[in-house]
Amino acid sequence: MLKPIVALVGRPNVGKSTLFNRIVGERLSIVEDIPGTTRDRLYGDALWNGVPFTVVDTGGLEIIESQGQRQPHGQLAPLSIASAGLVQEIRQQAEIAIAEADVIVLLVDVLDGLTPADQDVADVLRRSDKPVLVAANKGDNTARQAAAVEFYALGLGEVFAVSALQGIGTGDLLDEIVAALPVIEEAEEPEGLKIALVGRPNVGKSSLLNKLLGEERAIVSPVPGTTRDAIDTYLTWEGQPVLLIDTAGIRRRGRIEQGIEKYSVLRSMKSIARADVALLLLDAQDLVAAQDAHVAGYILEEMRSIIVLVNKWDLIEKDSYTMDAYVKQVRADLKFLDYVPVLFISALSGQRVEKILPLAFQVYQERHRRITTGELNRLVEDATVRHSPAHKAGRSLRFYYATQAGVDPPTFVFFVNDRRLVHFSYERYLENQIRQRYSYVGTPLKLVFRSRVKE
Repeated sequence: MLKPIVALVGRPNVGKSTLFNRIVGERLSIVEDIPGTTRDRLYGDALWNGVPFTVVDTGGLEIIESQGQRQPHGQLAPLSIASAGLVQEIRQQAEIAIAEADVIVLLVDVLDGLTPADQDVADVLRRSDKPVLVAANKGDNTARQAAAVEFYALGLGEVFAVSALQGIGTGDLLDEIVAALPVIEEAEEPEGLKIALVGRPNVGKSSLLNKLLGEERAIVSPVPGTTRDAIDTYLTWEGQPVLLIDTAGIRRRGRIEQGIEKYSVLRSMKSIARADVALLLLDAQDLVAAQDAHVAGYILEEMRSIIVLVNKWDLIEKDSYTMDAYVKQVRADLKFLDYVPVLFISALSGQRVEKILPLAFQVYQERHRRITTGELNRLVEDATVRHSPAHKAGRSLRFYYATQAGVDPPTFVFFVNDRRLVHFSYERYLENQIRQRYSYVGTPLKLVFRSRVKE
């Protein structure tokens, strides 16, 4: 499901991660009283008043400190060069949010008051056509909440005095966020296989698109992020329709500076939600970065099928053991995707590119594979005989019946005496048993356990 995106922006240590955790209801983002703690983008699903959306914590900003000394309580370093560097980072972050988010929340700090960095990012946001809300954080008491009126000078509309830590005022802020969200109408996608090309800027997505098409349909440049918008391209492969979604980098030349690659997750999120199969491109020269792991995790959360493509393989010096070593490294870095095929390619030379579409169709077919109820129950019986579930509090897990409830993604329902007795390791064991017999290469499986007893 394609959900609207809410981006939290602001300078370091104003409470973006704390507010993120408050909204999604989980402690997914590290919270620490040190500026710049959040190194990578985090995203989470949220629901408020029945309205689903995705909230993104746009952390990862570093303070450039004067003479190597960290400033107390997140204060800006006094040197103008430090402030200029920080403001530039925040401006870049704001531009990313403007480009990709549906609603932007600018977090400020009532303890620090209005800062030049706040004013600068507000200038960028004011010129956008996106709804912008100001959340004055750390408003833990009446006096601090009254001090939040200072931020009306930003000219961005109503200011919400909140305490992300204590939850004060966050309900009113969420009410306004939901009211500002656009209604996303799910466009009817064309029939056939939909493939999203995802990965960090400059890993070769546009080059691969051109090679798959056999023509120069997308601009190819060594400058990361040349392609500003996602590009949909249709083709026919052996009589079958295919939609290629190129999610090339979100950076604009001359506008977004070096070091903002992490923000391309937003682009990937929107495209992954539309795809059947995601091609995750890695650079053979540096393999899996934290950014790649985040994107892979999101693919898994969306229950999309995935193929890992290690691009620029022609640039690697290799012997007969190199490929095996690289596969092991990819498996280790993406250990939650051990069922995913890994293909080594060169989008530039065309090496093994001809294998991609056949493999994508194979994965697509696996995604729609259906196991009969009789076969599935025999598999479960054999699995439990070979390895019976562990006892818990003197009780043992019993399986009564299993059935495949659906495909795309493959979904299996197990009727048991008490689903609370299902340990994660045993669920993993059952999944592995299914994969050993039926493969489901490249495709996540959804296992659901239903109890016969009241919980």
